[in-house]
Amino acid sequence: MRRPAPTRPPTEIDLEDALRAAQDGDPRGFATLWRGLQPAVLRYLRVVVGEQAEDAASETWLQVIRDLGRFHGDLGAFRGWLFRIARHRGLDEKRRRTATPISEPPASPDAATLALEDEGTAWAVGLIATLPPDQAEAVMLRVVAGLDVAATARVLGKRPGAVRIATMRGLRRLAGSLGGVTG
Repeated sequence: MRRPAPTRPPTEIDLEDALRAAQDGDPRGFATLWRGLQPAVLRYLRVVVGEQAEDAASETWLQVIRDLGRFHGDLGAFRGWLFRIARHRGLDEKRRRTATPISEPPASPDAATLALEDEGTAWAVGLIATLPPDQAEAVMLRVVAGLDVAATARVLGKRPGAVRIATMRGLRRLAGSLGGVTG
């Protein structure tokens, strides 16, 4: 008997099981990983590359599919690996777009994007995107993606102390900009 597809977001335990299954070639395991981690990847890439986030996210997951057989580690290590790939694909996309300016009409959001982000999330990601790039990336990876300092340092190619400082400065700057905002 087939189990119905889950309607709730995957939990950490689900993601651990999904990672092992995906490494064994199970497409349902990979789908669970994607469903659980894609929203955070997309939010992170929106800060890094803006409107090209969807393209960079697609390239990220294609590389994950290609290289998953060579990955070894737990879910925490996988998250760090995933966001390192996302950062590199985002920077590649940014370079490609600036090297070849393309005049395109603004893309309208698709249903998946609208479902992933409500007004508050879009506002928060937009606010984080106003930070200097090193602070924005550190805040997104530490706070939004939930990576620890060591994993964030590996993703960004920085020392853990630099990550702590960038995160702290970014959060202070955000707190200062929210001083006049009331809920």
